[in-house]
Amino acid sequence: MMTLATDDAGLDRLDASRVKLRDAAHFRAVIAANEAVARAQQDLRAAVLAAREAGESWTVIGAALDITRQAAQQRFGR
Repeated sequence: MMTLATDDAGLDRLDASRVKLRDAAHFRAVIAANEAVARAQQDLRAAVLAAREAGESWTVIGAALDITRQAAQQRFGR
């Protein structure tokens, strides 16, 4: 016999007749923006790695990011 997982959030106790239904557009927009930030962070890491492999200094990378050489090295260094 299969057992269903319990609902720890309490959603199983909601009275659907009393719940105000709302459009989930804002929720989806927040998720999409968060995913875009994660992709941008991955792209930035890849760009910094490529710049370092091409011989760019931490000073140049820091200048491109408008941060100090030390901050760039701390954030992206190995």
